[in-house]
Amino acid sequence: MTNLPGMGVEPTVPAQYSRLVERVLDYCTMALDGLTPEQLNDTRGGVTNSPGFDVWHVARTVDNIIHFVFEREQPVWVREGFHERWGLPKVDQGTGMDADAAYGLIFPAANEFAQYVEAVKGEVVPRIAGMSDAYLAETMTIRPWGEVPRMEAIGHGLIGHGNGHLGRVSYARTLYGLQGLPY
Repeated sequence: MTNLPGMGVEPTVPAQYSRLVERVLDYCTMALDGLTPEQLNDTRGGVTNSPGFDVWHVARTVDNIIHFVFEREQPVWVREGFHERWGLPKVDQGTGMDADAAYGLIFPAANEFAQYVEAVKGEVVPRIAGMSDAYLAETMTIRPWGEVPRMEAIGHGLIGHGNGHLGRVSYARTLYGLQGLPY
């Protein structure tokens, strides 16, 4: 069996986390591929998040945690004006969002949406790769989790949690007759 793309990276925490977050964002881009605007925004009649919401939430969480939470820097979302361009919330990323508000969000066409995901990937992947073990081990307050080391925020919040949301998108893609994600 051949290795998945990106397998075999250096066995350090920064290298591994960098590649795993890159893979999550690659899956976000793949998740958008081929979805019509109707499919992207489909909440199954207001009973679940749309595929667009799940991808947006994953990319926004990566962007927010790495830029704003860790360093108090503006995330790509705000700095590049994606919220204004698409008429979506400036600060909210979906965590704890009212279900009706979440279901009411309308996301742009998949190819346009992918521009944001790729912009986030281009900035956060090298940043994570350059983090030291000491930086990753440093504990900080992260809402809603409390006091956690940065490595746990990346491992749980970005990789584990992100893949959970992407699993739902993969399932939705199969319901639409499209290929699921390559888990």
